[in-house]
Amino acid sequence: MVYGYIRVSTDRQNVENQRYEINEFCSKNIMTVDKWFEETISGARTVQERKLGKLLKKMKSGDILICSELSRLGRNLLMIMSVLNFCMEKEVEVWTIKDSYRLGNDINSKVLAFAFGLSAEIERQLISQRTREALARLKAEGIHVGRPRGSKSKKLKLTGKSSQIEKMQEEGLSKTKIARRLGVHRSTLRRFIRENNFYL
Repeated sequence: MVYGYIRVSTDRQNVENQRYEINEFCSKNIMTVDKWFEETISGARTVQERKLGKLLKKMKSGDILICSELSRLGRNLLMIMSVLNFCMEKEVEVWTIKDSYRLGNDINSKVLAFAFGLSAEIERQLISQRTREALARLKAEGIHVGRPRGSKSKKLKLTGKSSQIEKMQEEGLSKTKIARRLGVHRSTLRRFIRENNFYL
């Protein structure tokens, strides 16, 4: 399957320019786009938040993803590399028109995949290290990080479900069955009832 991917950041941008470029490219290479994926969303949003994430999950070995340029896949290098690395692991080819990339299962692509994976791992380690250093510095300065000691989260698993709980009780359901339906432990249900001053 050949998938054409088009992304624009705003409604004012024209998707037809990208579609035209991809169609022209396919015409010259005697191929056809089997399915199009279009979206209007910032490249800064995570891949999982975009249609691209759903597309990548459904693609199979041997499929081809065509886009106008690599920047359509993400805003920063790390995001683009993670997408390309994911595609290479699934043996999905990525072709771009303006950049003239043909990333597939050849030795050059495997070298790139290794570089992408290594870069991503180094970045993750650096982020983790910077976080640990920042937390250690705050702790040394006597600054408590996180929720204030002794405080409880204002939002609980059952927040906003009081009427639902009351309705199920009116139907004659036991606390155990109500807790099971809501996906919580009986003790969680009992604590919620006690702290919100209503009783079953």
